[in-house]
Amino acid sequence: MNSKLLVVSLFSLVFSFSAHATPFNGYIVKVKKGSNFLSSKAISTYGQVTKTADTGFGTFARLETNQGLSDKAMQTLANNPDIEYIEPNYIISLESVKGEAPKDASFSKQWGLSNNGKNGGIFSPGVAGEDINAMKAWDITKGATGDKTIKIAVIDTGVEYTHPDLKAQMDVNLAELNGKPGVDDDGNGYVDDIYGYDFANKDGDPADGHGHGTHCAGVIGASHNNIGVAGVMANVKIVGIKFLSDKGSGETIDAIAAIDYAIKRGVNVMSNSWGGGDKEQSLLDAITAAEQAGITFVAAAGNESNNNDSTPSYPANYDVSNVISVGSYTSAGARSSFSNYGLKTVHVTAPGSTILSTYKGSYANLSGTSMATPHVSGVVGLLLSKEPGLTPAEIRERLIRTSTQTTKLKSSSLSGGRVDAYRALMNN
Repeated sequence: MNSKLLVVSLFSLVFSFSAHATPFNGYIVKVKKGSNFLSSKAISTYGQVTKTADTGFGTFARLETNQGLSDKAMQTLANNPDIEYIEPNYIISLESVKGEAPKDASFSKQWGLSNNGKNGGIFSPGVAGEDINAMKAWDITKGATGDKTIKIAVIDTGVEYTHPDLKAQMDVNLAELNGKPGVDDDGNGYVDDIYGYDFANKDGDPADGHGHGTHCAGVIGASHNNIGVAGVMANVKIVGIKFLSDKGSGETIDAIAAIDYAIKRGVNVMSNSWGGGDKEQSLLDAITAAEQAGITFVAAAGNESNNNDSTPSYPANYDVSNVISVGSYTSAGARSSFSNYGLKTVHVTAPGSTILSTYKGSYANLSGTSMATPHVSGVVGLLLSKEPGLTPAEIRERLIRTSTQTTKLKSSSLSGGRVDAYRALMNN
């Protein structure tokens, strides 16, 4: 039995995410279209259906059992003509972090956007120019700082949508905002989903009681408003989608529901700073559905210092054309010590060590491939602002090909270097 761990660290303390033995919460059963198996008495032989996810790519249910299913029972269910497949419903969890958020935040400390060789941190001041080349990218006329038509889903612990650096960047569901409380005003199946949805608690409020999702959102699109920090995109619409609780735990069945919801909200990019554990067909189905909808799925490569070519980390390792696997590098331009790598399966690298961004009620420095991922999500958003017709496969190829080649990163990813926003937008 494995788990997925969403990985971050506070004040450069890195907490790795990896598969380890923790209980899963029942099983995910995907039933075939038109089947009434979930409402039949036959399923009660095996356990109780306690949660369902009716998505655009199939109907899934969580089957809870007292002691787990025997191999024989698993095989019987797998062979049932009403069932497509059955697999463990793995727990997804976020390890606790400690530390105090800094009270003084400013763009000058955001080395990932503009590295002057002195703003990388106390222990690693950095090397000038080792960044995503954001300043030069913002000078391009069309799509330089993004576009308010671009929607990016932050699928995580939620987003503090009232944060002064984020409130103007949220994608607002006006039908629900102007509708009646407790009523599904737009008829999409979700009540009061003004800023997104909370699949951990099954309500329309994706508020972030943890801070991780808010941090990722700020990296992507903190307002360029002369306060706090600045995001990769000055113009963007962020959809807050929560499937991890404030304590940092969640379930696979909620992750696939979150992806389905993002598809229905019409997002262009999904930013996913979570991963690990075994390959799961249900997540693959969800990501494939996003691919078919033309949505780019950016995913953290992982923080185990592992080679993903030989030790896969999911969802980053799913072989789907819309997946962009992201590793992390430091302000000195070297692969972060914690970051996974892979010449075949990690596509690009981005800033991930000691990254300053929005946090719950404040700002904080966090480290991890979790932080590298939203940098890339933001660059994808800039690229789509300039060239809205690009497919996810074309975007991935562009980011790999236009990355700046460096000796320090040549063995870290397929790109052999660091993501360069300017070169990506100029296609050179």
